Amino acid sequence: MSKPKFRTYTDFEHLTEKEMIKRSKEFYEKLKKRRTVREFSPKEIPLEVIKNCLLTAGTAPNGANMQPWSFVVITNKFIKKEIKIEAEKEEHIFYTTRATKEWLEALEPLGTDEHKLFIEDAPCLIAIFSKKIDILPNGKKVKQYYALESVGIATGFLITALHNAGLATLTHTPSPMGFLNKILNRPKHERPFLLLVVGYPAEGVKVPNIQKKKLNEIANFID
Repeated sequence: MSKPKFRTYTDFEHLTEKEMIKRSKEFYEKLKKRRTVREFSPKEIPLEVIKNCLLTAGTAPNGANMQPWSFVVITNKFIKKEIKIEAEKEEHIFYTTRATKEWLEALEPLGTDEHKLFIEDAPCLIAIFSKKIDILPNGKKVKQYYALESVGIATGFLITALHNAGLATLTHTPSPMGFLNKILNRPKHERPFLLLVVGYPAEGVKVPNIQKKKLNEIANFID
């Protein structure tokens, strides 16, 4: 086993308590404006914005620094259409046979159904894949640790970065999603985690009138 190498961490930004409170409040105010939208403008997104947001996602903490994720950015209209067709096949099965009555009742206030027009309408899709193993250029297989947890954190970073950059997103998880491997020519050891729909909200788009839980409903403080 090779000896670990360390460097002095000099990038940490020391803040006053006042500045910490100010920044945390401002960040919350910005993030609470984030909403999932299901209607997108066709306006194109600068590719540099997407690249910067993906770099941000790549900074996420992860098991043993294995970085067990792959991101595939899709802007080609023909590939988006192919993804929509396959996703709607799975969604039709979900809404007609797979979902329980309770599940459908939970979704009803959100107005979702098997039709996923946003997949074609949005200018950009980001398919996110998780890897339980990775294959090095020499063909050696390397086990990945805490892959799902790591990819989930990276996805949160990505959604936050995209919102910060002035974009809207929608998390789409048709199940199963194996069709993404085939359409996007991804290897078998990569497992589809989530399809992130990215773009600008359509003019006049409406969102469900829902509320987030209050702090005392999601957190406990033990001193």
